[in-house]
Amino acid sequence: MLNKERIRQMTSLARYEQEEGKKQIKISRYYKNDYIGLMLLKNFFLTTIGYFLLIGLWAMWKIDWLMDGMDAVNPLLLLFLLAAVYVGMLVVYSLLTIYFSNKKYKKAVKDTKKYTQGLGILLREYEREEKRSGSRTKGNRRNPE
Repeated sequence: MLNKERIRQMTSLARYEQEEGKKQIKISRYYKNDYIGLMLLKNFFLTTIGYFLLIGLWAMWKIDWLMDGMDAVNPLLLLFLLAAVYVGMLVVYSLLTIYFSNKKYKKAVKDTKKYTQGLGILLREYEREEKRSGSRTKGNRRNPE
């Protein structure tokens, strides 16, 4: 017999699994530090690529200024300034990555735990129903006689 509450529960579990659950289940399989470390590694490469793209665009925009004043600029000072800006950007983005990755990980673990509990409740209901229907009939699906 179909139970409306069970159908609602199965629908909500399936909806979670198909939508946000795919990503959250993957995230929750990692250890917290491993997930944050992976996000920091991703952040490092993306920040580096973005920084060099921005420097390239800025250099193309200011090419006349760079060519005219290049003999007056100390190259070591320029390299130090570029490195300092890069390190500053990397630190800021890394701190933001740690904060948001930690928040995302906690939410994923919490939601996945709810999902797992919902599956457990559903399984216990099916087992209870099977026991009731098994006691009414001579045999059941698992052990036909």
